[in-house]
Amino acid sequence: MNMSDMERAEMGDGYSISRLIKGGWHLAGGHGRIDEAQAVREMYAYMDARITAFDCADIYTGVEDLIGAFRRDAKANGRTDLLDRLKVHTKCVPDLDKLATIRKADVETTIDRSLRRLDAERLDLVQFHWWDLDVPRYLEVASWLSEMQAAGKIDRLGTTNYNTDCMIALDGAGFDMTSIQLQYSLIDRRPRKRMVDFCAAKGINLLCYGTVAGGFLSDKWLGVDEPTGALENRSLTKYKLIIEDIGGWDVFQSLLRLLRDIADKHDTDIASIAMRAMLLEPQVTAIIVGVRHDGHLGRHARVFDIALDDDDLARIEAELDRHDVVDGDVYDVERDRDGRHGRIMKYNLNEA
Repeated sequence: MNMSDMERAEMGDGYSISRLIKGGWHLAGGHGRIDEAQAVREMYAYMDARITAFDCADIYTGVEDLIGAFRRDAKANGRTDLLDRLKVHTKCVPDLDKLATIRKADVETTIDRSLRRLDAERLDLVQFHWWDLDVPRYLEVASWLSEMQAAGKIDRLGTTNYNTDCMIALDGAGFDMTSIQLQYSLIDRRPRKRMVDFCAAKGINLLCYGTVAGGFLSDKWLGVDEPTGALENRSLTKYKLIIEDIGGWDVFQSLLRLLRDIADKHDTDIASIAMRAMLLEPQVTAIIVGVRHDGHLGRHARVFDIALDDDDLARIEAELDRHDVVDGDVYDVERDRDGRHGRIMKYNLNEA
C-alpha cells in the first residue's frame, strides 16, 4: 500500500483524521515498561505512515506528556509539517470520588493542564466521560465544557462510554457532539442495539476501541487452551470477560477459525480482518489501535488493502449470529462497580 492512500474521514468542516487512530492507553502503564524516548520516535513513524490521529486522556498517566514531548521535538527538528496534520483526541474524566462536588473551576483546571501537557494552544477533541450516572450532574459539567469550547480552549467535543439514553439527554441539552468513543468489535456488538442508529440520525461519528479485543482477536490465540489465572495485563482481563459473555472460549475459537480462513483468502492475519470488518460497519469513522511499540505498524498500514467481499461479510455475520450479545447498552455492564466488569476498573486517576 502507498502510505498516501491511507483512508481518511471528515468529522466536520475542516476536521480530517486517519481512519486508524494510534491509541494511548497501552502507554499509560500496566502493560509493561515504557521507554519515553522510543515512544516519541515511534510517533514519527506513525505520522510518516499517515496515521495522524492520536488518542489519549487526562487519566492516561504520562501519555499527554509524551505527545507534548513529540510536539516539542518536531518543532525543534523543523517537522512542523507533521504537526499541521496531527489531531490529538484527549478526554475529560472527572474522578469518581469528586463527581458530587466538582466545580467548573476544577474542570477548567483539568482542561488547562491538558493544554500544557500536550503543548497545545487548543485541544482538538475532548471526549467527556462520567463514571456514575446516579450522580446526576453530567449535563451540568457538559455545559461547562461547551463554555470552554466557546472560549477557544477546545475545538470539538465528544463523549466516551455513555449509553444511548445518556447520549439522547446530552443532545437534548444542546451538547454538540462530534463523536463518541466506545467499545465495538466482532465480539462486542452492543452499539448495534441502539447507538449506531442514534448516531447516524445525529451525524455523530463512532470512534471504536477494542476492535482486536486487547490482542485476543489474533492468530496468537487460535487453537490454544483457554487461559486460566491472572492474565498479562488489564486489557486482556477486560476482554476475556467479554469472551465469556458471548458464549465462552469454544464459541470464540469458532470465530477465530473463520477469521483465519478469511485471512488466508486475503493473505493477511486475523487481527487485520477483524479491524477491516469493523471499518466497514455503518457509522464507524475510525478504529483506535493501542500498541506499545511500532512493530505492528506495517500491518496496520496495509489494513486498507484488504477488500472484504460480500461473501466474507456474510460468513462473518452468520458466525456472529451464533454468539450471545453482551447484556445492556454501551458500557452498561462496566458501570456496575460490584460486577465482574466494574471491579477491574480504576476510577480515581485524575490527580489534582
